[in-house]
Amino acid sequence: MKVLVTGGLGFIGSHTVVELQNKGFEVVIIDNLSNSSIDVLDGITAITGIKPHFEKIDLREKTDVVQFFEKHKDIVGVIHFAASKAVGESVKEPLMYYENNIGTLVYMLQSVSKLEKQNFIFSSSCTVYGQADELPITENAPVKPAESPYGNTKQIGEEIIRDTCKVNDKLRSIALRYFNPIGAHPSAEIGELPIGVPQNLVPYITQTGIGMREQLSVFGGDYETPDGTCVRDYIHVVDLAKAHVIALERLLEDKNLENYEVFNLGTGKGSSVLEAIHSFDRVSGKKLKYQIVGRREGDITAAYADTTRANDVLGWKTELSLDDAMASAWKWEQKIRNK
Repeated sequence: MKVLVTGGLGFIGSHTVVELQNKGFEVVIIDNLSNSSIDVLDGITAITGIKPHFEKIDLREKTDVVQFFEKHKDIVGVIHFAASKAVGESVKEPLMYYENNIGTLVYMLQSVSKLEKQNFIFSSSCTVYGQADELPITENAPVKPAESPYGNTKQIGEEIIRDTCKVNDKLRSIALRYFNPIGAHPSAEIGELPIGVPQNLVPYITQTGIGMREQLSVFGGDYETPDGTCVRDYIHVVDLAKAHVIALERLLEDKNLENYEVFNLGTGKGSSVLEAIHSFDRVSGKKLKYQIVGRREGDITAAYADTTRANDVLGWKTELSLDDAMASAWKWEQKIRNK
């Protein structure tokens, strides 16, 4: 069965391609390489022994999208990762984010709606909840006004899919709201590869650990949390990737209860920034240099998932710990620096 993965050379996309191939799916990747590297293709091939079909396409070019789907009418499912994802950049470049994240989603859904099998998995985010009123966060928590254009593109994206599902009975979609994906494949063949200064905590931790950065800035030490630093739900990227395969199989096997469903993907446990740093210290045997500085605009105090629905309805559970994720991220960092 042929599956399209957009943004399939990115961090989460590449790990999902591995899990799909491990399950016997034939994978076609679309990526424009704006925030990824063609070398990731070799990493996927090294792990699975199979080189996925790859096409360099910018999804903003509608003609190219239409032509792609005319060539691949036998696709049975689409997993849509391709999007810009840096919160800070989205504040500075809102129109770029709306064009890249919303325009491309519309083109994808227009093309998917012409396929015989219309199964669509959407890469969403816990940013849609903002600072939730109650923790842990369930799928029924209200969607708050977005803190950034990036967060808004995920909210609007979900609304577009929901509206399309209402008028197209053949289209079946699952939106997966991720919490904080971290780590790398245990083989260290693929992992998170930020271009420029990392926007996410863990690559900054590992780059500091290896000496690329002088020290880590911890934004805010006066939050209402046990140690004063922000609390997040850090989920191993391999666990997250497996959830996409399970979600796709749910649609292919007609197990979905409605043609639009939403699931939170997290561990159900919150860890503070300092706990993440201590985890790195444990697995690396190093003492990370860090300094607590002022709060960063747009950061919420705490967010972690209620995973009941993902566990009971989707039939998925996380298996890997914060230390597992941090150890894999550190192994990956060492490998890419040695290269």
